Amino acid sequence: MTIGELCNRDTFIVQKEENIVEAAKLMRVFNVGDLIVVSTGKKGNTPIGILTDRDIVMKAVAENSDPQSLTVADIMSDQLVTAKEEDGVYESIENMRRHGVRRLPVVDKEGCLAGILSVDDLLEFLGEEVNGLIGLVYKEQHA
Repeated sequence: MTIGELCNRDTFIVQKEENIVEAAKLMRVFNVGDLIVVSTGKKGNTPIGILTDRDIVMKAVAENSDPQSLTVADIMSDQLVTAKEEDGVYESIENMRRHGVRRLPVVDKEGCLAGILSVDDLLEFLGEEVNGLIGLVYKEQHA
């Protein structure tokens, strides 16, 4: 299975110039913990960073900064780690582990945003695979 088949295609984006208060409101409205920061071009939205609820807490609130004066660019993670749609599951798990990230924006062949893969997505997928194996063992034991 490829990451393109597994990733969530419903992504929520923000521009780097956006105020973090507005970005946080978007997170609340859509009940998400991250927004992909994009640069919009003719081919589509190219991911350039990610803003998480943790970024807002650790880099703005905990430092007593004035949230009204901060933009997404001020606190986003710009050392973005991405996956390609054709990457494999285990390759992506290793990529996440190596870089210590819980979310991977997924890009298409042109480098445009295609989706997002989270640790939760992977756990759900792997859980279903393990359940399938358990069912097979159980079936063999009772045959």
